[in-house]
Amino acid sequence: MDYPLDPIGSIRERRGWFLGLGIVLILLGSGVIGSSYYATVFSVILLGLFLIFAGVVQIVQAILARKWSAVFLALFLGVLYVVTGALCVVSPTTAAVGITLWIAAFCLIAGSFRMLSALLLRFARWEWVFASGVITFLLGIMIYADWPLSGLWVIGLFVGIEMVLSGCAWIALALSHAQLRR
Repeated sequence: MDYPLDPIGSIRERRGWFLGLGIVLILLGSGVIGSSYYATVFSVILLGLFLIFAGVVQIVQAILARKWSAVFLALFLGVLYVVTGALCVVSPTTAAVGITLWIAAFCLIAGSFRMLSALLLRFARWEWVFASGVITFLLGIMIYADWPLSGLWVIGLFVGIEMVLSGCAWIALALSHAQLRR
């Protein structure tokens, strides 16, 4: 694949594709948001399949490098990946509930640290980082307050929101072609 020497011209030439991709992602993302339970289950099953594959690769690598000093750790991690992946595939709703609890804890901790660091360091535009921390912390509270039921829709909702935002970014790129100069 050759790389274009004129990226702006390349964007102009493909703006229809970028616009179409953005529209498709927004439509799909909206559908995912509307079906967040099914999207959550699908996402967890897909995660499980990836974990199983990664675990098998890890186990094969450990067997091939059996004289390596960390072979037992590699085998253990491979088996852990396979077992965790199998649990995700066999019982995706239970796995989603557990993963969602981790997401809530992450949001609470990350939001707290972001607020604290913004208050202590007071760097330029610290207010934005503090506000981001507050939003992340409140998101964690909201997820945890509805847990375990939130485990059945949060992951799918997040995937759908990401698809919509990604679609908006592609559309913005496509529409920005008129403002780009050579």
